[in-house]
Amino acid sequence: MRLSDARVVLTGASGGIGLAVVEALCASGARVLAVARHRAPLEPLLDRYPQHLCWVSADLTFLADRRKVLAAAEAIGGVNLLINAAGINHFAMLEQLDDNEINAMLALNITAPICLTKLLLPLLKQAESAMVVNVGSTYGSIGYPGYATYCATKFALRGFCEALRRELADTRVSVLYVAPRATHTRMNSPAAQALNNALKSNVDDPRIVASAVIQAIAKDRRDLYLGWPERFFVRLNSLLPNLVDRGLRKQLPLVRRLSDKPVNKDLNP
Repeated sequence: MRLSDARVVLTGASGGIGLAVVEALCASGARVLAVARHRAPLEPLLDRYPQHLCWVSADLTFLADRRKVLAAAEAIGGVNLLINAAGINHFAMLEQLDDNEINAMLALNITAPICLTKLLLPLLKQAESAMVVNVGSTYGSIGYPGYATYCATKFALRGFCEALRRELADTRVSVLYVAPRATHTRMNSPAAQALNNALKSNVDDPRIVASAVIQAIAKDRRDLYLGWPERFFVRLNSLLPNLVDRGLRKQLPLVRRLSDKPVNKDLNP
């Protein structure tokens, strides 16, 4: 896809990865409808790219707001690129979460992108070529303690991508699944960051992720897994899950101890 020809709906646009992708798209000449609950993080880009960027205020868990996004896409003459990047994450053992927190993750991480994609598909199909990009996670391929519900949503999103790609195989709409590893964003609570530090995990800058996503879109790729050794562990988990089980069991005391800290409840808007 030529990014200069892209008309984009991007959710989670004021979050870490989303904001970096917005900037990269605008710099490439794309026209972007930035969907987010909060405008303030987007203000510098709205000032810098007034001809390329428009903010759409929406809570994607509500049908009325998803329809607002559809109306905005129709108003610019259609869309040929949908990037579902909005998400929420709580680092906590399952029994530490209340039902509202679980339901919030399910609603934003999986129900919202499925429903928004369904709503925008007629517009995407009208384009000469189009793409749906769903931002998942390494945890969409590796179940990790302390992230049971989050992993469930990202496993579901990965399955949605696979099935949707096959549904659309005889159309001009392609599907890209993106799996970042740990990234510096506001979704990381102090407890999650403490876990990353204790494990000496690699944590990417959102701009690195955004650059990789932009390249994957331009090259019409079907999936993108970021980071080494994370890509290796994804493969290992699919081939030898019992081996990964044993390795992660050794980390359980650390995960349990750190998950006792307060959990970040903020959305990646």
